[in-house]
Amino acid sequence: MKTNFFKSSLATMAAVAMFLGFIFTSCDSDTETSMSPTSTITDVVVANPNFSLLKSAVVKANLATTLSGPGPFTVFAPDNNAFAASGISSATINALSSEQLQDILLYHTLPAKIVSVNVPAGPNAEVVTAGGGKVYVTKNTNGVFVNGWKVTAPDIVASNGVIHALEHVLLPPTGNIVATAQANNDLTYLVAAVLRASQGSTDVAAALSGGGPLTVFAPTNQAFIAAGFPTIASIEAADPDVLANILTYHVVTARAFSSDLSDGQNLTTLNGGQVTVSLVNGAAVKGNGNTTASNITAVNIMADNGVIHLIDRVLLP
Repeated sequence: MKTNFFKSSLATMAAVAMFLGFIFTSCDSDTETSMSPTSTITDVVVANPNFSLLKSAVVKANLATTLSGPGPFTVFAPDNNAFAASGISSATINALSSEQLQDILLYHTLPAKIVSVNVPAGPNAEVVTAGGGKVYVTKNTNGVFVNGWKVTAPDIVASNGVIHALEHVLLPPTGNIVATAQANNDLTYLVAAVLRASQGSTDVAAALSGGGPLTVFAPTNQAFIAAGFPTIASIEAADPDVLANILTYHVVTARAFSSDLSDGQNLTTLNGGQVTVSLVNGAAVKGNGNTTASNITAVNIMADNGVIHLIDRVLLP
């Protein structure tokens, strides 16, 4: 199941990236960068060599005609560098079905034209996509962000909308935080810990499955091993209440994308403690009981009820 999810996630990311390049539109503005008054979103993408992977995805998803239509559309479009940063190649795109690519690309599309000056300030304003999903946008002095990822080139204007180039492919959520963790091969120890902790006085699995929004700093398998849990069996033998106290210390009761984190920031956790963010030498987070901060190794993994960031050490209250 985990392997299939990983492949599905890449597929989703690939599709998202492609439709990203074609869908985010809303209002006119004097700040728009004009190309040709007769060039549609499809024309702009096809003509730009930096969007060659996006072009391949759009064509395979059978969306080229749609994105040449009247619109209007807004598209957060990953360029080739964004695909590479997301681990998505042309082979990944070729392995996806047209339906998978359509679903992902629709996650990057709004059925309106929204130029950067009209992006909601947020933080993390909820916007419904053309496919019925939800993305979270922020506009501040650092720029425009979608699900925590930065717009690198705003306001590429087309006759039927606008394109905003994005630094990363967006991956639509496929379930709540627990389901998302269960589908990730790097989080099998965390899933085991959540299930064991839920056998005590605190139902951690229920807390992570509903409600929200939540942010989880999720220790990888190696993080648990380094913390003294060499096997899944060792986690299953641990005191569930001790595990619950540790795990709820990794949960923040708000949606905090990487773009929302600041150096020296203190975040209050689900168990009432605090963790401290550091951005001096890369992104890291430190618990009160840790002598060394935990590096944040992957960010902005979407779930229906929040967001997950992977970390390389277990946080200690």
